[in-house]
Amino acid sequence: MRQQLEAFINYLVIERQMSANTAAAYRNDLNQYLVTLEQAGISSFQVVTRHHIVLHIESLLNAQKSRSTVRRATSSIRSFHQYLVEERQVDGDPSRHLDLPKPEKKLPVVWSQTDVVKLLDSVVGNDPLVRRDAAMLELLYGTGMRVSELLQLTLNDLQLELGYLSCLGKGNKTRIIPISTTAIESVTTYLDLARNSLGGQQTDYVFLNSRGSRLSRQGFWKMIKRRAKEAGIEKEITPHVLRHSFATHLLENGADLRVVQEMLGHADLSTTQMYTHVNKGRLHEVYKNHHPRA
Repeated sequence: MRQQLEAFINYLVIERQMSANTAAAYRNDLNQYLVTLEQAGISSFQVVTRHHIVLHIESLLNAQKSRSTVRRATSSIRSFHQYLVEERQVDGDPSRHLDLPKPEKKLPVVWSQTDVVKLLDSVVGNDPLVRRDAAMLELLYGTGMRVSELLQLTLNDLQLELGYLSCLGKGNKTRIIPISTTAIESVTTYLDLARNSLGGQQTDYVFLNSRGSRLSRQGFWKMIKRRAKEAGIEKEITPHVLRHSFATHLLENGADLRVVQEMLGHADLSTTQMYTHVNKGRLHEVYKNHHPRA
């Protein structure tokens, strides 16, 4: 059964050209599913029924997993069973009529413009890692890239003299993103004065760790939490807080929704529209806090 699972992951990466991060999420979801089946005495996917899948989903809910996590796990299981049927490894698909849990209506974490500026202005110094962190934070807020996209950037992707960069996003789609003047200055300083000190001669990746290798998502996550703490910002933080803030602040200042969609790399405009809901929520919060009769 585990060999079938790994064959499915290979299929996703090679034939479906799925990103490494998404494939890892599928593997994690399906490994948990396999544990549930093994605990139930199941030794072949041929005998799995809808009941077994429902039991696994219920176990996730009982473990207080978020609805988004359960939806993703359910989707992974459905895709896996469809693959088994298509490959003629089983006769039927027990997940065929399985409904996905309703998604959570959770708005993205967005910081105020004041807090973002406070964070960016706090990362100052001549140390190579400080220059690197400043460049990454300025570039994220100046372009709205995903963290994974930022960490995949190579030197050839940067066209700083022209004011833009080339970004490989989801679905292996490349998009061109303009860069803010401040971000260009910060990245240029990092490239000229810090990157070689981190082993920049050995790789084309732009942002490196202290050992000269490409910075990982975990490394970035630790960095931004540390920088926020040093800046005295105690608000909730996520890896994409600057991406969400980028989009929200653009819309607050009158940017066209479809332009923001293009810069974020959203395939569907409805995904970008969630930032208009953030704006309404922030408007209500300001009204409630400042109107004398609210």
